[in-house]
Amino acid sequence: MKILVTGASGFIGSFIVEKGLTEGHAMWAGIRATSSRSYLQDSRIRFVELDMEHPEILRSQLAACKAEFGGWDVIVHAAGATKCIRREDFFRTNTEGTRHFVDTLRELDMVPGRFIFISSLSVFGAIREQAVRHATSDNPWIYAPIRENDTPRPNTAYGESKLEAERYLKSLKDFPYVILRPTGVYGPREKDYFVMAQSIKQHVDFSVGYRPQEITFIYVKDLVQAVFSAMVKDIIGREFFISDGNIYHSTEFSDLIRTELGHPFMLRIKAPVWFLRVVCAINGSFSTWRGRTTTLNRDKFHILCQRNWQCDIQPAVKELDFRPEYPLARGVKETIAWYKKEGWL
Repeated sequence: MKILVTGASGFIGSFIVEKGLTEGHAMWAGIRATSSRSYLQDSRIRFVELDMEHPEILRSQLAACKAEFGGWDVIVHAAGATKCIRREDFFRTNTEGTRHFVDTLRELDMVPGRFIFISSLSVFGAIREQAVRHATSDNPWIYAPIRENDTPRPNTAYGESKLEAERYLKSLKDFPYVILRPTGVYGPREKDYFVMAQSIKQHVDFSVGYRPQEITFIYVKDLVQAVFSAMVKDIIGREFFISDGNIYHSTEFSDLIRTELGHPFMLRIKAPVWFLRVVCAINGSFSTWRGRTTTLNRDKFHILCQRNWQCDIQPAVKELDFRPEYPLARGVKETIAWYKKEGWL
């Protein structure tokens, strides 16, 4: 197949490109002019610059592709912003950028057989946050999983911008989309969870809030598996949650990182919500003044405070034959090994 991956220079996109090459597909990496190619070194990769913020430029870029080779069988739209200086930047990239891209594909008669959109569990926000049961030895989890028929209530600009992009795709007649909504994605090359590993190496584990928190993860290679399953299954017009199928307590991730780092002394700091709000507000304002993005900001505050990250992946298991292979312990082991090998830790 001819496959285009937008956001190919990023964490998730670069793994999708690698997997496609391994399977023998013709892979195009959609990048910006300023994108790094450090994880796109294979000589078989074909590059195409895509300016999704400027429709006229984008039209010229895609028209050139059509004239050269006709277009793609599959497009994986992994481009997007997870950290921005201003709220409106999320919508310019995640919502309007997606709209411009899809509109131009349709205008040029370049709609692929499958358009896979990488969205996020964050489109649902902090729902089902009230405990529905008491923890027991047989079932230690107190919250109910978020399900596909729940009403989204995003509480971050990131989640809102992704939800608007989803709604636009769904509004199009006969557009062959599949939407994947991963929970927290981690793995080699990822930089936000790396900050936690770096902090633990420096003997501090920071968390927030005193209410129980139940979290979920997806290792990047398992997410890529879901992407390629969505390419070949005869399913369009569907949305799927993607996680490793397990639920974790908030300390399990840091405990596993600590194990892989050789059990360094670690001070656990559990801060009240009000303290994190102040830190994120100050840090966010400072980053805006400097004109640089930051990990701790107003959007991140809501993500860190959310108590329930459970989600129902059974539709993906049944319809996409999704079989995650990396529980958290295996994924963290491989990730920390990569960080060490690359000199990050």
